[in-house]
Amino acid sequence: MLTLGSTSITIVAVIGVVALAALLVAATLRRQVLAAPEGTPGMQDIARGVQEGAAAYLNRQFRTLALFAVVVFALLFLLPGDGGVRIGRSIAFLVGAGFSAAIGYLGMWLAVRANVRVAAAAMDGRTGRQEGARIAFRTGGVVGMCVVGLGLLGASLVVLVYRADAPAVLEGFGFGAALLAMFMRVGGGIFTKAADVGADLVGKVEQGIPEDDPRNAATIADNVGDNVGDCAGMAADLFESYAVTLVAALILGKAAMGEQGLVFPLIVTAIGAFVALLGVIVTRVRGNENGLAAINRGFYISAVVGAVLAAIAAFVYLPGSFDQLAGTADLGDVTADPRVVASLAVLIGVVLAGVILWITGYFTGTTSKPTLHVAATSRTGAATVVLSGIGVGFESAVYTAGIIAASILGVFLLAGGSIWLALFLVALAGCGLLTTVGVIVAMDTFGPVSDNAQGIAEMSGDVDGEGAQILTDLDAVGNTTKAITKGIAIATAVLAATALFGSYADAVETALRDVSAVGGGLVTSMLSYEIISPVTLVGVILGGATVFLFSGLAIDAVTRAAGAIVFEVRRQFREHPGIMTYEERPEYGKVVDICTRDSLRELATPGLLAAFAPIAVGFGLGVGPLAGFLAGTIGAGVLMAIFLANSGGAWDNAKKIVEDGAYGGKGSEAHAATVIGDTVGDPFKDTAGPAINPLIKVMNLVSLLIAPAVVMLSVPEDANHGVRIGIAVVAALIAFGAVVLSRVRAARVDRESEATEAERVATR
Repeated sequence: MLTLGSTSITIVAVIGVVALAALLVAATLRRQVLAAPEGTPGMQDIARGVQEGAAAYLNRQFRTLALFAVVVFALLFLLPGDGGVRIGRSIAFLVGAGFSAAIGYLGMWLAVRANVRVAAAAMDGRTGRQEGARIAFRTGGVVGMCVVGLGLLGASLVVLVYRADAPAVLEGFGFGAALLAMFMRVGGGIFTKAADVGADLVGKVEQGIPEDDPRNAATIADNVGDNVGDCAGMAADLFESYAVTLVAALILGKAAMGEQGLVFPLIVTAIGAFVALLGVIVTRVRGNENGLAAINRGFYISAVVGAVLAAIAAFVYLPGSFDQLAGTADLGDVTADPRVVASLAVLIGVVLAGVILWITGYFTGTTSKPTLHVAATSRTGAATVVLSGIGVGFESAVYTAGIIAASILGVFLLAGGSIWLALFLVALAGCGLLTTVGVIVAMDTFGPVSDNAQGIAEMSGDVDGEGAQILTDLDAVGNTTKAITKGIAIATAVLAATALFGSYADAVETALRDVSAVGGGLVTSMLSYEIISPVTLVGVILGGATVFLFSGLAIDAVTRAAGAIVFEVRRQFREHPGIMTYEERPEYGKVVDICTRDSLRELATPGLLAAFAPIAVGFGLGVGPLAGFLAGTIGAGVLMAIFLANSGGAWDNAKKIVEDGAYGGKGSEAHAATVIGDTVGDPFKDTAGPAINPLIKVMNLVSLLIAPAVVMLSVPEDANHGVRIGIAVVAALIAFGAVVLSRVRAARVDRESEATEAERVATR
């Protein structure tokens, strides 16, 4: 039985103190952001509308999800395991879900107050660029420090209370964080892109008015969506990546290195608190410097410092030989120095983050060849813009996935062929990547805050000339930083999922140790991990197919919700002609209500699919095919997520290039073509693509949690195939029943839309 020594307990306690210190730093940065001027009364009035809409949406979303969380809390008690661990796991689930929700709400709350302050800062042409960038980045810094603080606080408290049983309890913590993040990603993504697509199609294309023109009824909803989708959703997403990677690292660390393996991942992630603070401090725009250059500089400085501090920690805490470690897994004849391999694994994770930052910036930046090419295709119409963006997405997915694969291979080579050590080092690489999570969250929040700032400025009409150009430049930087952070988030998802894959194998192996005989025939095939087995290959195919189905459901949900927005905005322009002459005020609240209603209505289907598909596969086909299912999910998920994110980012910035004057500028045919491309890309990059990250981890965690039960019901001594098949059938009915209901709902919406349009034509 593994026990923690007094030194390790002291270190974990200190890490808890570091977590509290990170939260105090976040509170200090928050005060600095809120101390900035709020601008003119007109700006404040618009910002207030965005604040009210965002708060109303998240409050309704959390009420909807609270019941779901209570049901899952109860179901976790039914899983096999020690009574104390089951209680702790269920409570940790609620804590993880609560922390994820709190991070999301905090990200939204501060962003909708920082946006107006960035707009106000831009009014001073002399210092506006530096001050606006500082406010936007420090807003993200607050959220980043909270991600680090709450993640470390939850993990360190569980380790202090449960000691050697902490990994099993933390499965609940990670599951709660991942499940809430997925729902927030899907719901927020549907909200933001329904409003954005509706606003662009009617405002820009049909009415020929600017993007954030106050005459467009969807503008407030669009700005609300930026915050509930990008700020709240991404903050929750990165928090769950942080939590899930820690869970996997602690499970595998216990197996590979014993006590030191359980504590060292916490030390590495605690270093992230110092790295995040350093990143916030050093990221400053100098003179007329491009904001992206300052952000990249801050990121790379922080990353290097994080890698160095992690190496120092490894050489101070870890012993010089694996013979001095007491892990439960058989590592074979590993002769390497654990301090060296741990340091190099962390370094690989840090380097991976930096390389993905560069690759994503190359494929989506406004000055890069791929995005310039997409903008150039606007001269021949929307079709070529869409095709070129798809090509950019496909190509970038290959390079990014290749870099992630190379990182995993490098870690495997470090392990000298030991599978268990390699899996632990993959988790450590994920921890290394997440030492920069505070800076990553700051980079991501920079995007929606600067986007909202430009919208508030345009709607109020109080910022023009040089100030307007400053906000345009910051918005373009924000588009690139959002794309970059999506790429890094995908990398964290893959590393975490790969590590969880190993944790799943550990759970299966542990369950099989308690089995006297596994029998033969069909049962043996169900427990086999061999990819050559047809039933395992079936699992691989089903895993990849689930990613495609999930993505299709998310994009289709945006399509339906956006259609409702288009009809509503058209109705307001048609029935209230005074809107175009500024004599009437649009009914912004109706569009916000439609987005809220539709996004929450569409929330359940993808979530139920993610939670119940692995249950159906696991209990129906066995732990071997379920392993194949997870492999298919990871492989298809990484490619799909990168493709969707980078295609969307390229389309968005191609539109910015044309709006800045290329190929005829605003109002030209080229501009209309890039608007169509951006409209296609919106649900790609902000709904389906980002939601795949938590999807992969939710399905891995569900598989990890059910693995012992699947083994118990499959092997001869405890076999109950009737119960096993019954569970599989019920899970399949829930997952695919939700899909069928979604299709029925879509058909009903189509009929209602046709009736509305027919009535409009008849009354002309």
